[in-house]
Amino acid sequence: MFMYTKQYGLGTEEEDIVVRCVSVLGNLADQLYYPCEHIAWAADTKILHVDSARWWTLSTAFWGLSLLLGIAKSLWMVLKLRQRLRSPAAAFTSQLSRSKWRAMETQIQSELLTLLSNLADLANAVHWLPPGFLWAGRFPPWLVGLLGTISSLLSVYQAARASSWADTATS
Repeated sequence: MFMYTKQYGLGTEEEDIVVRCVSVLGNLADQLYYPCEHIAWAADTKILHVDSARWWTLSTAFWGLSLLLGIAKSLWMVLKLRQRLRSPAAAFTSQLSRSKWRAMETQIQSELLTLLSNLADLANAVHWLPPGFLWAGRFPPWLVGLLGTISSLLSVYQAARASSWADTATS
């Protein structure tokens, strides 16, 4: 994660300022999540003598923030891509080739799958926060498992699809 954040930096390569800001904030939340999780684990295993519950809550809050930012980014990307596809200029598509059109539709589908995955993870993240916050602690174990499975399957599907798309593009 650190290498990704370092490589992304402040997102100067990003065209859209909203995507850039949300991505940088998401990377920051991710960078803060991991140390908090490790401190909580170390406290649970008695390596550190601190209250692990506070660190788990902080870790989960950063996870949830990262997911919220990812959801916002996906929603923004879908909105922008749909606007480009529906614009009058795109309708008379001398500017938009068929392959670019397909690529934009594929990107919209990918963003929607990311959105669904992040929503499933966010539902779980809220569940793991301290009781009294929204639906924290109220999910039955089967629902926690189902949401995690849905998120994982969506991620595996996207990875397989990206891999087959890359193979097609290079052949």
